[in-house]
Amino acid sequence: MTDETFTLPPPFHCDTCGLDAYAPAGSLGTGYGVDDKGRKCCYQCCAKVDADYMREHGRMTLYLDASKRKVSNWPGSLAFTTGAVRKGRHNIAGVRYDTWFMGPDNTSWHAVQYGDNTQIAHCKRVKRA
Repeated sequence: MTDETFTLPPPFHCDTCGLDAYAPAGSLGTGYGVDDKGRKCCYQCCAKVDADYMREHGRMTLYLDASKRKVSNWPGSLAFTTGAVRKGRHNIAGVRYDTWFMGPDNTSWHAVQYGDNTQIAHCKRVKRA
């Protein structure tokens, strides 16, 4: 039997903020995301990039946690507390969950999750009346 020791992964360079960083202690993740151009982005910068995207486009795919009390981006560095949750029927997924939250810049957002076998929440900014 061999004695294997755990070593920390090497630091990575965040192409957004320019800092060298490590994965968070105790995390199984890498500590960074990769955009469509292959650039690494630390979790803190992921939150800023995702919030900017939400402000600009008015929509975002987030994750609704199991308790239905929080929506967040993939690493959890950008998170919003949800309000009331409405459970309804869906013709294909069987069930859907609707919830509302205050997004970036205190704008109102609506999130919907289809089915019980996912946490993906399709989010859109609520149009002002």
